[in-house]
Amino acid sequence: MDRIDRERSPLPQPLPPAGGEPVSLCGAECPHPQAHPLPQAGGDRGEGPRPFRENRPTKQARELRLNPTDAERRLWRALSRRQIAGARFNRQVPVGPYIADFAARSEKLIVEVDGGQHGTQAAYDEARTHYLEAQGWRVIRFWNTDVLSNLEGVVATIERTLAERPFPNPSRLREGSP
Repeated sequence: MDRIDRERSPLPQPLPPAGGEPVSLCGAECPHPQAHPLPQAGGDRGEGPRPFRENRPTKQARELRLNPTDAERRLWRALSRRQIAGARFNRQVPVGPYIADFAARSEKLIVEVDGGQHGTQAAYDEARTHYLEAQGWRVIRFWNTDVLSNLEGVVATIERTLAERPFPNPSRLREGSP
C-alpha cells in the first residue's frame, strides 16, 4: 500500500473568521497565503465575472431564435433536419461578436437573411462579412423578399455553395513547397 506523501503541497489555508484575522494551522514556518489567482464567483450559484464570455451575444441569439422573421421561419423549414446536402444548420449562432442567422459549422457556411434595414447599413455588413471570412467562414446573403417569393432558388443557391468546397488555404500550399 502506498503511503500518502503530505510534503508535496502545503495544506490549504482556512477561511478567516468573520471580522477577524486569518487563522494559520502551521504556525510561523508556513508562508503567508497570497490572494487566490482566480477571480471569486459571486453568489452561491457560481455566478460572477466571466471575461471570456462578456462579448458573446448568447442572450441576444436566444431571443432572436424565439422571435424569427417570416423569411427566417420559412428558410429554417428548408434548412432544418439536414434537408440540404445533408448539412446540419443551426439558427442564430454567435460567431465572435456577431450573430449569424444560419450556420453550418462543419461546412463553415453562414447564410444571412437581410431585411430592409440592411440597405442603410452596408458598411456595417461589409465589415461583418470581412470579419467572418477572416475566421474561415463563407457567407452568402439573401433578401427577405427572395426567401419569401423564391425559396426554391434560394435553396438551389445554398446547395451549389455547399457543393463548392472551399479552396485550400494558400499558406498550407506554401508549407510543402521548397
